[in-house]
Amino acid sequence: MADGGSPDCVTEHERILQEIESTDTACVGPTLRSIYDDQSNAHKRFMEKLDVRIKNHDREIEKMCNFHHQGFVDAITELLKVRADAEKLMGQVTDTNYRLQEAGREVTAQTEEVIRCRVQQRNMAVTVEKLQLCIPVLEMYSKLKEQLVCRRHYAALKTMEQLEKVYIPRVGQYRFCQIMAENLPRLRGEVKEISMSDLKDFLESIRKHSDKIGETAMRQQHRTFSGAITKQASGGRHPLNTHTHNDVTMEDDTGEEEEADEILTAQDLVDFSPVYRCLHIYTVLGDRETFESYYRKQRKKQARLVLQPQANMYETVEGYRRYFNQIVGFFVVEDHVLHATRGLVTRAFTDELWNMALSKIIAVLRTHSSYCDDPDLVLELKNLIVIFADTLQAYGFPVTRLFELLFEVRDQYNETLLKKWALVFRDIFELDNYSPIPVDTEEEYRLVVSRFPFHDVEIDQQDFPKKLPMSQSVPQIYTQVKEFIYASLKFSESLHRSSTEIDDMLRKSTNLLLTRTLSCCLQNLIKKPHIGLTELVQIIINTTHLEQGCRYLEEFITNITVISPETVHTTRLYGLSTFKDARHAAEGEIYTKLNQKIDEFVQLADYEWSMAESDGRASGYLMDLINFLRSTFQVFTHLPNNNNDHASMSGKVAQTACMSACKHLSTSLMQMLLDTELKQISMGAIQQFNLDVIQCELFASSEPVPGFQGDTLQLAFIDLRQLLDLFMVWDWSTYLADYGQPTSKYLRVNPVIALALLEKMKDSNKKNNIFSQFRKNDRDKQKLIETVVKQLRSLVNGMSS
Repeated sequence: MADGGSPDCVTEHERILQEIESTDTACVGPTLRSIYDDQSNAHKRFMEKLDVRIKNHDREIEKMCNFHHQGFVDAITELLKVRADAEKLMGQVTDTNYRLQEAGREVTAQTEEVIRCRVQQRNMAVTVEKLQLCIPVLEMYSKLKEQLVCRRHYAALKTMEQLEKVYIPRVGQYRFCQIMAENLPRLRGEVKEISMSDLKDFLESIRKHSDKIGETAMRQQHRTFSGAITKQASGGRHPLNTHTHNDVTMEDDTGEEEEADEILTAQDLVDFSPVYRCLHIYTVLGDRETFESYYRKQRKKQARLVLQPQANMYETVEGYRRYFNQIVGFFVVEDHVLHATRGLVTRAFTDELWNMALSKIIAVLRTHSSYCDDPDLVLELKNLIVIFADTLQAYGFPVTRLFELLFEVRDQYNETLLKKWALVFRDIFELDNYSPIPVDTEEEYRLVVSRFPFHDVEIDQQDFPKKLPMSQSVPQIYTQVKEFIYASLKFSESLHRSSTEIDDMLRKSTNLLLTRTLSCCLQNLIKKPHIGLTELVQIIINTTHLEQGCRYLEEFITNITVISPETVHTTRLYGLSTFKDARHAAEGEIYTKLNQKIDEFVQLADYEWSMAESDGRASGYLMDLINFLRSTFQVFTHLPNNNNDHASMSGKVAQTACMSACKHLSTSLMQMLLDTELKQISMGAIQQFNLDVIQCELFASSEPVPGFQGDTLQLAFIDLRQLLDLFMVWDWSTYLADYGQPTSKYLRVNPVIALALLEKMKDSNKKNNIFSQFRKNDRDKQKLIETVVKQLRSLVNGMSS
């Protein structure tokens, strides 16, 4: 092989063979490929070289086997010797294994039991772990159910939220949790429905309680209103404050006692928790806007219902009071909700409601006040409007339009005053005897002069007895004109008007009284066919003195308003033309009046108001008056019906005159009791007065004029009778218990009148029993009177609220 090729070729083949021997079989391919890439006979030479290398390796293997053969034979021999021992050992091992298996069978069984117990223990641990995750969910769900049963809906919603976000996700793979999760939306819906039901109940509740809420708010404002008037009166702006505000002052005394009582608010009268809960619930549910929209819509509907007046509201002040109470109650509730919640109602919403309500209120008051013909009712309406406006103004609502409305109500009030004073003037003219006023003593003269500013040097120089040229109607008309000014002044209270404006209003209204009302009354009086010449002359004299008294009326108004008549734009009183026209018309007309004679008799009454016991018989003046009335009505009854005879009075005319006389007598007696100059009345005086009233009732029941049905004529004295019975029997418990009931035994007794009379009795007891505080019976009686006085004041305050 060395001969067959060049040395380079042999060397290359050696290298390839070494490479094949030393490298991995996978890498032989490139090496073998290099053989074929050489000369054409390189393959053959490489194969030869490879055979030589193989033979060399075979010889080396053979040498190695020969070298180790003896050792192999020795090893086999040794193994054969060990075989028997191995079989013996195998038997021993097998036997030992059997015995070991038998011995370990019980251990295996116990081991399996231990394994099973450990598996159960592991399962129990896993179960406890899972239950510990589930128990809070179940407890929360149980808590949710309990909250729903207890109607703690807001807390229930919070519990639902915790279940949904915290607890259920921890064990959401269980079926019961899925059921819980599916029930939560339904429960939320139920909470929402229940909350809405509570809200509806709340809305119904505040609708029912609005009247009470408004009454409470207006009563509190009325205390402020009365206090302001009393303060104004105590300031002495004019000398008539005591007369004008007498009723208000009494109410203020009661108000001082009531200030100690707890002041109730809307929150004390109505439970607002339903609306708070419902608002929170809808807020949590993300549906607050729906709730706000529903609440506002329902309140608007309620506002429209509240603003609807009763058909006959204008008939009594209670109708107006209930109307105002409901409106005030409505807006007090809205103001409370506005401040107690955040955004449920807004100021813009309440302003919108108020503007809507204000327009409706003004329209209602304008319509209903036009039906009212009672000035006292109109005045009470004005006071209610002022208190109503001040109350709502205190809650932040604008009330300028209400005060503007009061100017229209003032015109209506003036009209009703003119109508009322037309009746007053007519009564005065009918009561006048059209004879000069006789004065027998200086006291009588001063009494007349105190009522009318009469000054005549010639008459002043005459001795008593003497007669004043005018008749009794002159001081009465003059007094009533002043009373009209008083009444007109009442309307100006608390209207925040200047003295100049009040002066202008008083003068204009007085001018209307003189030029329209009094002038019309005089014209009607003069045209009556039964007025004789003597009466006509007296009318002329009377109008002359009344004309002269006009300048004193101007001074009277000036003293009230403290506005000088020389002030620019001051209105003058127009009495000259009124009385001049009356004097001209009096030349051809006649008339007479029966009630004037009654006034003359009543003026002769001289009660000893502090007497301890009655005389046991009726007063002389009253018996004379009854005898006069009896004889007069008897003559009237038997006179022929002759229209040309001025003394004739028959049929209905006689009945009207008799009824008018009885009513006038009843009123005069009542006024005598309630006279502001009368400060004290004893029980003996009441008993004496009762004897006189009994005679009046006997006179009425004797049918002085035929044609009256039943006890119609006696009803003229029913007010006096019930009032006197109340004091004679001292039945205050029945009166206070049945007050306001249509079946009340003392239905016609006004608590204001009863209070005024009882105050006079209380003062009389205090004066006449200086040492009564040392006698237990007198102290108990005084305490009883004071207790009744307090209860009557409470009733009076309830009427004025």
